[in-house]
This record gives sequence, C-alpha cells and structure tokens, in this order.
Amino acid sequence: MSALDTNSDTGALTAEVKGRSLWQDARTRFFRNKAAVAGLVIFALVLLFAVFGGLFAQWSNEEIDWSMLGNFERIGGPSLENGHYFGVDETGRDIYARTVQGTRISLMIGVIGALVSVVVGTAYGAAAGYIGGRTDDVMMRLVDVLMSIPYMFVLILLLVVFGRSMFMLFVGIGLISWLDMARIVRGQTLSIKHKEFVEAAIATGVSTPAIIARHIVPNLLGVVIVYATLLVPQMIIFESFISFLGLGVQEPATSWGALINSGTDHLRTAPWKLYFPLAFFVVTLFALFFIGDGLRDALDPKDR
Repeated sequence: MSALDTNSDTGALTAEVKGRSLWQDARTRFFRNKAAVAGLVIFALVLLFAVFGGLFAQWSNEEIDWSMLGNFERIGGPSLENGHYFGVDETGRDIYARTVQGTRISLMIGVIGALVSVVVGTAYGAAAGYIGGRTDDVMMRLVDVLMSIPYMFVLILLLVVFGRSMFMLFVGIGLISWLDMARIVRGQTLSIKHKEFVEAAIATGVSTPAIIARHIVPNLLGVVIVYATLLVPQMIIFESFISFLGLGVQEPATSWGALINSGTDHLRTAPWKLYFPLAFFVVTLFALFFIGDGLRDALDPKDR
C-alpha cells in the first residue's frame, strides 16, 4: 500500500470519527423535516410580505377611493386594473394595503409578546429552580396564584382600565403569558443544577447570578427556543381575539383580528374582506406550528 493510500485512509477515518455538535445535528434533523422546512419558507414569505408588501401597493392603508363608495359590494372586488389587489372595504380603503399593515402589527405583537414572555419567564424560572428552598416555594406559589386568574379576563381588564393602545397590548400579553415559561424553565433547571459543570463553577467561587447566566440558561436554550416558536402563534391568536372583540388595535391602525372582525360583517356580499386577511392568519399559524414541531423533534435528545 502506498503512502498516499495510507494518508487517504487516515483522513477518512478522522472524518468519520469527528463528531457533530448538538446544534449541527439539530440543524440537519430540522432540514430533513419537510413540513418544518415548508413552514419556514412560508413564514419567510409572510415576513417578506409584511416588510416589502407596501412597495407594491398603489393605495395607502388610509387612502379612500371615492369612486367605490356606495357601491363597493358590486365593484369593489379584487382587481389589478384599479390597483385594489384584494378589493376595498365599505369606506373605500384598499384591503391589500390594510392587510400589509395588519400583518406587520400582528407579527410585531406576536414576536415582541413572545420575546417579553421568554425573557421574563426564563429569568424567573431559572432563578427559582437554582436557588431552591423557601425562595423557590414562594416564587412558584406566586406563579400558581397568577395562573389561577383567567388570562383573558386580566387582559381585557387592563385594556378597559388603562386604555386600548398598542403599549397595553404588549404589557398585557407579554407580562402575563410568562407564567408557563417560568414553570417549564424551573423544571428543567432542577434537572441540571446538580450537574458536574455547575458544581465545578460553585467550587471555583462563581457567584449565583453568574452561574445562572453562564451555565444554567445556555443549557436551557433548546427548550426555550422550541417553546418560543409555539408561543408566537399563541400571542397572535390572543391579539386577534382581542381585536376581534374590538378591544385591541384601534383605527386607523389594524391587525388580522380587526380585519377579520370587519370582514365578517360583509361575508355574503363582499367575502374578499374576510378571505384575504383570514388566509394570511391561518397560513402563518400553521407555518409557525410546523416550525415549532420541527424544532422540538430536532432538539429532542431521545431521538438522537
């Protein structure tokens, strides 16, 4: 056997022995999931529509086409000729432009609400689980008390008392929905707080906040990421339901829930008012659920 063959065999064995990291393995498994990849592509297209869709609109979301007033149910349907790609509503406003705006607001509320929930819930649950003892008991009993209060009742009460605004939607949705995240993170923290790397950090004198930030939270990222992807559609559903009741996003701004609520009033005579925002709402939710399922399967240690 020549030296060249020996070197090639050695290189092949080295390549075979060399392992892959957790994230590399998870990425490979995720992209093998066709449903998850399809969901990722669809969600990316929805994001592109939200960001760049306004560039293709010939009408603004507040601009009124006076020629459509009074007869929009007969001539206000979708048309490429007059620039109303999704038709107009009863006030002559372009549904396409309003769907773009509604997509931006609904996704923004979903992502920011989920982000607030993840940050607050992760910090709270990791601290409770790691510190343990009486502190853990008090912190988790507080979570139990808050979870016993109907979520929608609290959100509606906040909007009624403090006003219907985007800020209160963020506060109400984000700062209440962290409770489930806190319980999940706390349970995961209890399972890793006695691992060797944590005990080594304690032995070297690392402070409690540093251990939580550097050793506990990074090892919870898999669970946090999966739950966050499932939390975004939940936030969108909550916001859409509140807007459907008329307590969420207020005119002239709009969201998917507000557009769907408005579209149900003219379902028989002008169905395009409902179909287009509803289609974006349903497709986006399915895409996010597929992404969440794909991440859950990719990061599940039992399937490796």
